Amino acid sequence: MDAIGTGFRLLLLLAVANAAPIVAARLLGARWRAPLDGGLRFVDGRPLFGRSKTVRGVIAAIVATALAAPALGIAPQIGAILGATAMAGDALSSFVKRRLGIPSSGRATGIDQVPESLLPLLAVRAPLELSWLQVAAVTTLFVALEIPVARLLHRFGLRDRPY
Repeated sequence: MDAIGTGFRLLLLLAVANAAPIVAARLLGARWRAPLDGGLRFVDGRPLFGRSKTVRGVIAAIVATALAAPALGIAPQIGAILGATAMAGDALSSFVKRRLGIPSSGRATGIDQVPESLLPLLAVRAPLELSWLQVAAVTTLFVALEIPVARLLHRFGLRDRPY
């Protein structure tokens, strides 16, 4: 695969990982909505991640990216790794936001996008032979596109919030 094509495919898989928990929530409602942190609180008394991070969302992201990856010419195992690490990055973002006092589903530009795009790209960098430039470019594009895409999805009623 060429560098630009690979970057575009990875950007699409990151979008799949990002959208899968939202789609799962819409389809399943309150079913299987166990909080990822089990309701635990950190030493500061705040939740580890918050109620919007669920086991269902993590599973949805992993399965969706594993299923979407072959359609983009990427091995399903790489898709699953990408989905899992995108959700790990998302959980890290939530952890940091809780420590900063930002409420669950609260907006924090940069904190919301960088870990959930950078961590997966670092995880698949070696097997896909990604250059550091590709990692930086895809991360930058994800950050730049995530907010306008979220606003568009909100306008169409697919997201609860425009961010």
